[in-house]
Amino acid sequence: MKIFSHTQSRKNILSYKPWHIQIDGQWQTLEIVNGREQSKTIVAKIKDVDNREQARLMIGIDVYIEKSQLPKLKGNEYYWKDLIGLEVVNQSDFVLGKVENLVDTGANHVIVVRGEKEHWVPYIAPFLIKVNLETQQILVDWDENF
Repeated sequence: MKIFSHTQSRKNILSYKPWHIQIDGQWQTLEIVNGREQSKTIVAKIKDVDNREQARLMIGIDVYIEKSQLPKLKGNEYYWKDLIGLEVVNQSDFVLGKVENLVDTGANHVIVVRGEKEHWVPYIAPFLIKVNLETQQILVDWDENF
């Protein structure tokens, strides 16, 4: 089965066990038999997933791990999952919207902000000024017309 991993490094996803998935509202635990890096993906053998039809049922499904397995972060580092839903405000106190997603463009990360319109704000200085998890806000240097 092909896995598109957002861990750093990509193959670190294989060290988190077990994996959890949700299909039709039901949580399932997956046991990884083995896995390896292949090009820009991870190829993994999952216990009891023995044919293409079984694997096809998992296309587009997110893999979850236990929060306790995540490495501790340094000072101004955040897990993407903690940024989703935060309100994004510019220096003029204009609310751009809420973080809907984050995208790795290859050059840098971008926060996708959904408000009256969609804004793609680079998640780097000088555009990113401050993340405040307590107030659930991200302050950015970004014009609301962009």
